Amino acid sequence: MRTATVRLFWHIAADFLAAVISWLALFLYRKNVIEAVKHGYQIPINQDIKLFLGLLFIPLFWIFIYAMTGYYQYILRRSRLKELENTLFSSIFGVLILFFLFILDDSVSNYQDYYTSLGILFIFHFFTTLILRLLNATYTISKFRKRIWGYRTLVIGTGETAEQLLEELKNPNVYEGFQIVGLVKITEQDTKNNLSILGSWDQLVSLINDYKIEDVIIANEDSESHVVPKIIDTIQNQEVHVKMLPSEYNMVMGMVKMNNILGAKLAEVDFEVMPYWQKFVKRGMDIVLSLLALIFCIPLFMIIATLIRFDSKGPIFFTQERIGYKGIPFKIIKFRSMFVDAESLGPRLSSESDDRRTRIGIFLRKSRLDELPQFFNVLLGQMSLVGPRPERQFFIDQIIDKAPLYKRLHRVKPGITSWGQIKYGYAESVAEMIERMKYDVFYLENMSLGLDIKIMFNTALTMIQGRGK
Repeated sequence: MRTATVRLFWHIAADFLAAVISWLALFLYRKNVIEAVKHGYQIPINQDIKLFLGLLFIPLFWIFIYAMTGYYQYILRRSRLKELENTLFSSIFGVLILFFLFILDDSVSNYQDYYTSLGILFIFHFFTTLILRLLNATYTISKFRKRIWGYRTLVIGTGETAEQLLEELKNPNVYEGFQIVGLVKITEQDTKNNLSILGSWDQLVSLINDYKIEDVIIANEDSESHVVPKIIDTIQNQEVHVKMLPSEYNMVMGMVKMNNILGAKLAEVDFEVMPYWQKFVKRGMDIVLSLLALIFCIPLFMIIATLIRFDSKGPIFFTQERIGYKGIPFKIIKFRSMFVDAESLGPRLSSESDDRRTRIGIFLRKSRLDELPQFFNVLLGQMSLVGPRPERQFFIDQIIDKAPLYKRLHRVKPGITSWGQIKYGYAESVAEMIERMKYDVFYLENMSLGLDIKIMFNTALTMIQGRGK
């Protein structure tokens, strides 16, 4: 959306300008007051290279902080309260980092000067950034209030609840930017509204793509409440924002989190399973640890490759299509642990007594060394170090038929290792895959960097002890 790109530019430009102003104010204060008092004479600034470097790199530092915390996501969906909250916490965090990096080694007369410098930087940075952000947010909000901008929206429901909601949304005082494209049926409810019914809820994926939908509002009747979790599962991997009546929260408890309340009527469904900064750090860990693993494991790779080559005929590596993040297929890479054409009779899960495994393959699977090439998948962004194990569509269809809950695992990237792998191990049947899924759903609802580290530590123990299968 071009409008979002333009607004993103202005937000970044405003944050850059605010950082320049605040750092310049601190620099002038340090030169004209702190150092002047200490040395007893005015310190000339001249063409101080430190000032120019600071005015370039300090703003870039702030842009990085804001990006890491997810501030630049959904730039058109702003509220003044959120601007205040984000600016306050990021300012405290960033100013403390700058204090320990650049201010603590200043030449001062007494320690009181350190605290004064810290306060000057925080006050100038916080208020300058906040004022510019509020101006940007006010401009954006006014565009939506005047209905110049808006979000292409589907309303799911055609009954009395949907009718009341549509009437309320016509009120300019509660306008939230929804440009209603049409209605979607849950059941055969009639509607008196003039808006067209575009289809039924099981066609949502195609309707969202065909009509370029940005927002979905669930406005079901009480008699349709049992369908709400299915609707959430259907659209969870689509690039849309989902709103629903707060009274329906209990229907999706444990599936999603409620974000902010829009007016008095709607609550936003939050599909994010980790805070944005933790996702940022998690991806950083994936890249760094995968690179280190691939570099330090080069000798091990060569040994394993040699053993596979002499143990049986066929390629060293094995690739297979798996389903990943948001249901997108990708090719997983592993060391070959089975004979060529092991699945000539069709897809089949491995087991403790699987005669398709090669001699070296048995060892590789027990030690889980066959998974090492998946560090390449991690670097490509197809997988993470920790996440639910990716499966083939053939088995996913069977799992979902018995446990629709499995669809939720596609909210995150699949992993080389998982909580299900640690607690349950490899599955030998669809029933066992469903049992293992329960551990992965637990991981999904409790994702954190701490839990990832714990899983990686336990995986290392499993590999050392050879407890895989």
